[in-house]
Amino acid sequence: MAESHNFDVLIVGAGFSGVYQLHKLREAGFSVKIFEAGSSFGGIWYWNRYPGARVDSDFSIYQLSIEELWRDWNWTEKFPGRQELVEYFKYIDKKLDLSRDISFNTRVTSAFFDTTTNRWSVFTNTGVTVKPRHMVLCTGFASKPLFPDIPGLDTFQGIMHHTSLWPEAGLDMTGKRVGVIGTGASGVQVIQEAGLVASHLTVFQRTPNTAVAMVNERPISVTMQTKMKEEMYPVLFKRRRQTFTGFQYDYLRPGKFYEMTPEERYLFLDDLWTKGGFHYWFGTFEDIFYDQTVNDEVYTFWRKKVLDRVRDPEMQRKLAPEKQPHPFGLKRVSLEQWYYEVFNQPNVDLIDINENPIVEITPRGVKTGDGVVHELDVLVLATGFDAVTGSISQIDIKGTDGVAIGDMWKNKGLSTYLGLTVTGYPNMFFSYGPHGPTAFCNGPTCGEIQGDWIIDCITYLRDHNYSRIHATQEASEAWVQRVTDIFNKGLWTHAKSWYTGANVPGKRLESLNFSGGLPLYTNLIQESARGGYAGFTLTSDSDTRARL
Repeated sequence: MAESHNFDVLIVGAGFSGVYQLHKLREAGFSVKIFEAGSSFGGIWYWNRYPGARVDSDFSIYQLSIEELWRDWNWTEKFPGRQELVEYFKYIDKKLDLSRDISFNTRVTSAFFDTTTNRWSVFTNTGVTVKPRHMVLCTGFASKPLFPDIPGLDTFQGIMHHTSLWPEAGLDMTGKRVGVIGTGASGVQVIQEAGLVASHLTVFQRTPNTAVAMVNERPISVTMQTKMKEEMYPVLFKRRRQTFTGFQYDYLRPGKFYEMTPEERYLFLDDLWTKGGFHYWFGTFEDIFYDQTVNDEVYTFWRKKVLDRVRDPEMQRKLAPEKQPHPFGLKRVSLEQWYYEVFNQPNVDLIDINENPIVEITPRGVKTGDGVVHELDVLVLATGFDAVTGSISQIDIKGTDGVAIGDMWKNKGLSTYLGLTVTGYPNMFFSYGPHGPTAFCNGPTCGEIQGDWIIDCITYLRDHNYSRIHATQEASEAWVQRVTDIFNKGLWTHAKSWYTGANVPGKRLESLNFSGGLPLYTNLIQESARGGYAGFTLTSDSDTRARL
């Protein structure tokens, strides 16, 4: 690629959203490039190399809906592991010939918008500078790792890795003393694997994970998938656009809980539990988000199921406390396979850091408030991410007023329009990010719905000779208010979660996602498009020259 190059669209990131938009934009006749910081495809699945990394959506909907792809691809597990997803992205590349328009090992470091040319100037760690008309950020919601602020962290003399920065060659934990800080999604998966092989495992938990059973099936037959492709796949791909979370199943409507007898509710919840996956989260009652009584019953049923699997009363207290630590489902639910059985092992300790906080990291291990140094060979930091906004704000992106987007959000609060654009940053789009359905939506579903909107918008601009699109301040303020109003109707503030930025010290607490469900979100963004992109100012090159 030339040192300075003009083209239509630069996409940042080669995960599901990025490769989908690259393919579709090329089909629409645009010149497009992707810059990807990693050395291959996959987005989060390129970086998720830790032991046990596995998707928590089942195979039928965790893939792109492009028929050219799903017709010839077969999965081996209901919930594919990381390596199978890596192979899937290689298959996508081979099928769609994507690599010719992708620069790997190329991290975007900064960008600014030139109001005289209506183009972005984008700079990279390799020294390459490009000037696309449009910049689309497909950086995902979890690409900025969050490291704990613990004294002595850099003094540990054993092996230490954050789950998102795991060595590509892997790490054998067999026979080692392993410590895991954090019990979120990646923590649960690492703990399961470490429990199988470690000589001793110490888990440091702040909040118990309300994990539900994955119920993985493996292998899944090619014969079954062939039959699904005849009729079921097209139905599933359409259905996933119609549900609250972009899955093939949905919540029961508000009020349904009170129309059911206690016995009917029990059997309903038991059926969801037996099905496994997110049925027990995304297939229960929509009222769990708004009604504490409903939420309590769903939590109580969950707790009974967990207590049946954990023998020690003290472990039961820590893993499934009688009093909810937060409303069920308003903090990320994880899928597990044998997570709770790990804590029945005699070589596993569970430290509640609310009762016995981590004081410091020493060269030998983790020192807790009771004075004990938990000696370790391996320390795993499953401490999550500066989620949703961090993936964008870590890039020095300056808009028309010269202010970096991260600074703007930090000082004034998160603002977007439609969860796709930001006022003051023309011709910039993003998917699976702030103020979208992001945290509450199946990734490929959300990526395709938002990706289609972005592609249609850029096509509309080209076909109507517009060189610039800019969200108005009024539209942005109205969108932020809508997002906030929907969020405030729920129980969200009762949970300390990355949904609100509460996991990042000093980060402003606010709704980072659109929590009104995918159908409402889709209708709202399409309403703008149907109105000729209402809420935006569209400008042609002649209009720009006239102002100069």
